[in-house]
Amino acid sequence: MASAGLIALGAVTVQTANAQMSGGSDKPWSLSGTLRGFYDDNYNTQPDGPLRRDSFGFEVRPSASVSWQGDVTTVTASYIYSMRFYEDRPTHRADHSHDFEGFLSHNFSEAYSLESSDSFVIAQEPELLNPSSPATGPFRSNGNNIRNTAGINLQAKVSSLLTLVLGYGNTLYDYEQKAADVAPGTVSRSGQLDRIEHAVTLNSKWQIMPETSLIFGYQFGLVDYTSDEVITTAGGTSSTRNVRTHTIYGGVDHTFIPELSGSVRVGAEIADFYNDPNNSTASVSPYADLSLTWKYMDTGSFILGFRHSRNATDVVGTTATGVTATGGLTLDSESSVVYASLVHKITPDLTGTLTGQYQNSSFKGGASASGDDNFYLLGLNLSYQFNRYLAAEIGYNYDKLTSGVHPGYDRNRVYLGVTASY
Repeated sequence: MASAGLIALGAVTVQTANAQMSGGSDKPWSLSGTLRGFYDDNYNTQPDGPLRRDSFGFEVRPSASVSWQGDVTTVTASYIYSMRFYEDRPTHRADHSHDFEGFLSHNFSEAYSLESSDSFVIAQEPELLNPSSPATGPFRSNGNNIRNTAGINLQAKVSSLLTLVLGYGNTLYDYEQKAADVAPGTVSRSGQLDRIEHAVTLNSKWQIMPETSLIFGYQFGLVDYTSDEVITTAGGTSSTRNVRTHTIYGGVDHTFIPELSGSVRVGAEIADFYNDPNNSTASVSPYADLSLTWKYMDTGSFILGFRHSRNATDVVGTTATGVTATGGLTLDSESSVVYASLVHKITPDLTGTLTGQYQNSSFKGGASASGDDNFYLLGLNLSYQFNRYLAAEIGYNYDKLTSGVHPGYDRNRVYLGVTASY
């Protein structure tokens, strides 16, 4: 179970899953089945009180993948289904999630190549609905919630020193909870978070030395909130939070030694909330994305990163769900994230993973502007590979939210499972 929003852990998890699913063979398809028992002491992600519930349960997770690689084209696709059963629930005792992933790359020539990808998820947990960092929200959302992320990038090697990348990304969020499902005077998950995010990127990479590249880039973003729900007493709807952004950045990629490399991106982000009458001028905030990757030995690697940017938020007013009383609106949040991941092969068959993340988010506009969130994540996992077909794992995840706006909570999850692959 990946911690919410941790990009580094996500990459490690995908690599591990692919290795297990392939079973070490060269066939173009693979099948996998996982059975886990777990204990979750706060599956509703609620503060202490009557709504906080704990439960034992089990998870069944079959998956399948297929890949094809030609001379110039590579295609991969995968599907993971998960059913989690909670013994504590009197009704609706099982959660069902679906995860479809697809990837295509094609080399037109040595100078031109194209990559495209799509990720479609139906889920309830934030680590599946918000896999990027910063995370939009730390709360579980009951129901069949949809998140689809698609992207396409065209890379052109203009010369031996200069490479250009033109890309487009699109992410859609559609939450099941609508205005009719909540009490009057509150905002549904759909009203808070249903949106389509567009991003057009032009990136240039200058290879000034064999181990050093300079980066200059620009990204235009557009967030279009798709719900017509009223979220302020002044009559403002979700679309009042629509925003255009311009991000300009520069940076460097450097390989210090073959085992140690770093990446730096710094710049400015300009946000224009063009539908909000209370924000006639654009606001400027810093942008940063830094990472360090260290393969300290053949059996171990370490990733450390920091990211600062603006992002959507589930906060619209005085509380996480309350309609603002003044018409002032919380438009988005500005978040700083520090994350780390350590993967170490303790023995040839036993692998340990330690991950951690801290996210601070401050809210922009409205009555919540003076508050902020502090979100902590910790993950521990041990995996033992008996043979190419069978593996077992044990793990622990800890989440904690302290906030001046949201109701804070903490959550402990432990799990034990076995995976069979072919």
